[in-house]
Amino acid sequence: MYTIINKYKLNDTVELMVVHAPFVARKCEPGQFVMVRVEEGGERIPLTIADYDRQNQTVTIIYQVVGYTTGRLAAKSAGDTITDFAGPLGQPADIHPGKQRIIGIGGGVGAAPLYPQLRKWKEAGASVDVILGGRSKEFIILEKEFSAFCDHVYMATNDGSAGVQGFVTDILAGLLSAENRYDEVIAIGPLPMMKAVVGITKPQGIPTGVSLNPIMIDGTGMCGGCRVTVGGETKFACVDGPDFDGLLVDFDECIRRQGMYKELEAHACRIGTGV
Repeated sequence: MYTIINKYKLNDTVELMVVHAPFVARKCEPGQFVMVRVEEGGERIPLTIADYDRQNQTVTIIYQVVGYTTGRLAAKSAGDTITDFAGPLGQPADIHPGKQRIIGIGGGVGAAPLYPQLRKWKEAGASVDVILGGRSKEFIILEKEFSAFCDHVYMATNDGSAGVQGFVTDILAGLLSAENRYDEVIAIGPLPMMKAVVGITKPQGIPTGVSLNPIMIDGTGMCGGCRVTVGGETKFACVDGPDFDGLLVDFDECIRRQGMYKELEAHACRIGTGV
């Protein structure tokens, strides 16, 4: 069992939870994730590691409350326990000294996995900028945390309630047209957003990393549900990723596969009701 040390809301639908998980905290790196099972008999869900503290043996996860299991997580409080917290899983992000300037782009809860990656790039000596996007101001998360180490924090919202009115790609295109040079772009968020970012960076040959979150069941490569096509080859997001070279990702296939179960997902959930 894993004890919840702290928990609070970032907005109406997104929560942050700090979990005491010594073995995960000892080994995890930015880019990796955990498979969480809230209670005995419950489903497993993948959640990206948003932060970790090796000394205090804690791991931070940030999740959006959208279904039964995240609803069960939302019902938990500090001091409660989680049945399973397995990890770290996936490949760590490729972060190494040598690149001078990095810009990260986080759409909504995509800012959560982006945060530890950009922080480690800063520790590696790079100059770091970030663009955060959301439908409105309340959907932009971790602004203060990014401000602690980023040279510039840009924001874009659909309604203009924070930053500029528009999309994160509008800001990226503006920065690049003003002859800002970046050694790498890291985009994490909804698939259409990441595809749009690559549409800007690919013609300019800017290395672009993305994080893919297809349907995932076990997180160990056995089910094959999270397969994606990268550079014409089949990869499993859980063991080969979740971070990939965005310039090689078949986003159209990813988007089609993500929508395969929309009709089933729209049904009235009866998990845990005994019906």
